Amino acid sequence: MSNIINAGLALNEAKKVAIMIHGRGGTAKSILSLEQSLNLEDFALIAPQAPGNTWYPYSFMAPDKNNEPSFSNSIEAIDGVIQDLKAKGFSTEQIFILGFSQGACLSLEYAAQNAAKYGGVVAFTGGLIGEHVKEEKYKGDFGGTPVFIGSGFKDPHVPLSRIKQSQELLSRMGATVKTFIFEDFEHTIRQEEVDWVNEHILK
Repeated sequence: MSNIINAGLALNEAKKVAIMIHGRGGTAKSILSLEQSLNLEDFALIAPQAPGNTWYPYSFMAPDKNNEPSFSNSIEAIDGVIQDLKAKGFSTEQIFILGFSQGACLSLEYAAQNAAKYGGVVAFTGGLIGEHVKEEKYKGDFGGTPVFIGSGFKDPHVPLSRIKQSQELLSRMGATVKTFIFEDFEHTIRQEEVDWVNEHILK
């Protein structure tokens, strides 16, 4: 089970919770630094830490078996956090899932495997995980959940084709998906993304 860092409001004081998932080589502490830029003042923040700073060893589009058992363990780690929040009385509408890069992929993948009306899902450069997008492994209805995906048009890790596939599938599952594709090659979080997420999801 991953270690977890808590920040922001205490859970017994918060009405909203953001689960913040770091990227490959990142840390729970590093993803929590987004607290300085995002409208998270009213949130309890939960940041799981991946073993060895990596949620799964290979590309998110590698053959599925190559990323096991790390991938399944990572999905279970996120689910453990969600189930604990539900046990504490939080509804999925009070839960926001947010990640960058590998953490963005994991955010989208977990949400699609367990679709419900979440407060929001934010993927700063990510797409659904797998060698191919297999619609049959996803279930549930997002009920209008706002989902954001931002990326450069030639990101070195996340091809635009997978972002489009992800947008289409999530939309079919009832999510309201917004994509921002930037004319750059940078693997980063841009101010325009932060501004949009603050105004439309973390408001």
